[in-house]
Amino acid sequence: MPYAPLPDRALLAVTGETAEPFLQNLITTDLDTLEPGEMRPSALLTPQGKILFEFLVGRIGGGFRLDCAESAAEDLKKRLGLYRLRAKVAIEPEDLSVFAAWSENAAQLPGALVDRRFAGGDVVRIHGEVPGGLDQAPAEDFRALRLRAGIAEAEADYPGSDVFPHDVLLDQNGGVSFKKGCFVGQEVVSRMQHRGTARRRLMLVSSDQHLTPGSDVIAGSKAIGTILSATDRDGIALMRIDRLAEALASGEALTADGVAVEMTIPPWAGFSLPEISSTAAPESAE
Repeated sequence: MPYAPLPDRALLAVTGETAEPFLQNLITTDLDTLEPGEMRPSALLTPQGKILFEFLVGRIGGGFRLDCAESAAEDLKKRLGLYRLRAKVAIEPEDLSVFAAWSENAAQLPGALVDRRFAGGDVVRIHGEVPGGLDQAPAEDFRALRLRAGIAEAEADYPGSDVFPHDVLLDQNGGVSFKKGCFVGQEVVSRMQHRGTARRRLMLVSSDQHLTPGSDVIAGSKAIGTILSATDRDGIALMRIDRLAEALASGEALTADGVAVEMTIPPWAGFSLPEISSTAAPESAE
C-alpha cells in the first residue's frame, strides 16, 4: 500500500469546553454530523462568502484537529483567535507529521482517518507515525491522485479570498452545510445555492500535450477559464460553465497556451453544464 509524506501540510488543535459550538458557528462543515475516524473538507469564509482558509477537520479527544496548508497555519490560528473572545477554547499547533495513504484497504490501517474529499473511502490521512509495511511514495504521487480526482487545495492550487466554496466544489463533497444554520459568510453562500447562481466550477482538464498551470482556457478568442494545477497532461481548471456550455454548443475548440484541451466534470460531482437555448446556440449546417 503506498503512502506519501505531506510536508506542505500542518495541524492545529482546537480544544476546550466550548470547542464544538465555537467552530460550529464559524466554519462551513456541520460538526454535528462529523464522525470519529474521518476528516471532512471545510473552510472559514470571509463575510462576503469567499474562502479565506480551506482545511480538513476531524475529531480528537477534547476537540478538533484542522489539517491545513503549512503556509496558512499561523494565519489561520490568528484568525480563529480573533473570534475566540471569552470562549473556553485553546488553539495550538500540533507537532505531528502528515501523511496520505491510498488503497482499497487503507481505511483499515491503524490511526487512519478517511479523507472524505475522495469518493469510495480508499484515501486516508495519517497524523503522527505511519504503520509498518507500507511503501513510501513521493508527495507528487499523491498530488497527481488528488488532481485526477478533481480535488483542489487552497494555497497549493488557488489563493485564499479569491473563490467561493461552490467554485471548488465544497458544496458537492460535504464541505458546506446548508442546513446547520449560521456561519461566517453563510448568507452569501446559501443564496448562491438556492438561486443556482454558481457560474464558476472546478473541472478536470486533459490534453495530448503538456498543460501549463496558470494558462487561460480559450474558446474562440475569449478566455472562459484558467488551469489551476496540472501534472503534465492532466489537471484541474476553474471554468465559467455557462460560457463553456455555449462554446461546446457552438462547436468552438478549446485551447490553453495553444494546446487543445478537453473538459469533464469530476465523476463524483453532481452539477451539470447549463442548458443552452437554440437561439444562443444555432444549429450547424449539415
